[in-house]
Amino acid sequence: MSKIRVRFAPSPTGFLHIGGVRTALFNWLFARHSGGTFILRIEDTDKDRSTDEAIQVIMDGMKWTGLDWDEGPIRQTDRLELYREKAMDLFKQGLAYWCVCTPEELETRRKEAQARGESIKYDGRCRNRGISEPTEPAALRFSVPQEGQTVVQDLIKGEIVFENTVLDDLIILRSNGYATYNFSVVVDDGLMNISHVIRGDDHVNNTPRQIPLFEALGLPVPQFAHLPMILGADKTRLSKRHGATSVLAYKEMGYLPEALVNYLVRLGWSHGDQEIFSIKEMVEHFDFKHVQSSAAVFNPEKLKWVNAQYLRNTEPQEVAEVLTPFLEAAGYDEAAQARIPGGVEALIPSLRERSETLLDFVEGAVPYLVEAMEMDEAAATKHLKAAIAPSLQEFADLVEAEPDFSKETLEGLFHGLIERKELKMGKVAQPLRVALTGRTVSPGIYEVMALLGKDRTLQRIRAGVERALKN
Repeated sequence: MSKIRVRFAPSPTGFLHIGGVRTALFNWLFARHSGGTFILRIEDTDKDRSTDEAIQVIMDGMKWTGLDWDEGPIRQTDRLELYREKAMDLFKQGLAYWCVCTPEELETRRKEAQARGESIKYDGRCRNRGISEPTEPAALRFSVPQEGQTVVQDLIKGEIVFENTVLDDLIILRSNGYATYNFSVVVDDGLMNISHVIRGDDHVNNTPRQIPLFEALGLPVPQFAHLPMILGADKTRLSKRHGATSVLAYKEMGYLPEALVNYLVRLGWSHGDQEIFSIKEMVEHFDFKHVQSSAAVFNPEKLKWVNAQYLRNTEPQEVAEVLTPFLEAAGYDEAAQARIPGGVEALIPSLRERSETLLDFVEGAVPYLVEAMEMDEAAATKHLKAAIAPSLQEFADLVEAEPDFSKETLEGLFHGLIERKELKMGKVAQPLRVALTGRTVSPGIYEVMALLGKDRTLQRIRAGVERALKN
């Protein structure tokens, strides 16, 4: 087991959530850092809740985040006979036994133990009954060692000691013949030569149940690393009430996959004070020494900040490529995009300082995509007054007469106008902005005019004049 082999093993019972992606990411980074193998295994033995659609969602989410796998996807439902075979091997060796206790009997005993203040665990009454061929519904239980301790040398939490007396004789085959989670996981991890099991620390209590199974099956025991939980701002487990938890929801909200991955790697791991990492840097620096053992808090505002950094530092052409589908989804087709001199790519430098997501880009791009624009009523009422109409009209006339429509020339025309009229810049600039974009906030007015082009610039200024004369 000298070669590093790790796995991400989600259950396809819903979407791929943020915590799952973070677990997959840490496995992926460890494998890539060490030149190891990253395996995708689908734990779909819960037939009532697992669906093919959910499996596809998991794969789509991993592909979007760039977490490519080397082996898989391996589905547990394709290995059911293998689990039964391994379970029966334990039975034949006297390490497992048939239990015919009914669910009702088990529940009654659980309540009685609870009332007495005792630990709630199976009392082992079928362990020595010697049932070889049950004639009634029966589950196969593993005879867990009841003496000594199970010691876990966790790569994140350090040494964790469990007293074997508190461990259950856990069921490894249900009465319907299906293997349980703890058993199928052990068989898979052992036979796939998984060297390191990296998973959330909600699985810590499963580890002492699984280690004796590895040993009983004669399989190598992997090293364990239990990642801290991700909590919401209220320090409870991250859930829908804290916002979106599905990774693909963040795709729909206009986040870049690289930004989400960057944010998630910092939820529980650090490298000095560095905040922004390339994938190459993550792979190069990742280790377990710098994975924290305490829970991490998910901060949506910090995620937005990271996403904004990526949007501002990614080449305009690349941003335009991922932005275009969002524009089309909002109803702005190729004809609308063609209205912008220089195309969508020309928008990026002007809009990205005010954009944290691709949806922000869409909102900011609207004035440049439409032919006829709706003005914000409050902005028009406040800024487009009759007194400013002559100045706006004069500026439109200057622009129309000037053959050079560059930003430098437009700036010269505007400054010349306000100097001649002895006006303060803001007195004219804000009405001009509202006339051009319908809004009080936009990129610089010379950039706005360049993005609109000469014809639409003149059309909008004159429409602004008409509106001003009505106020």
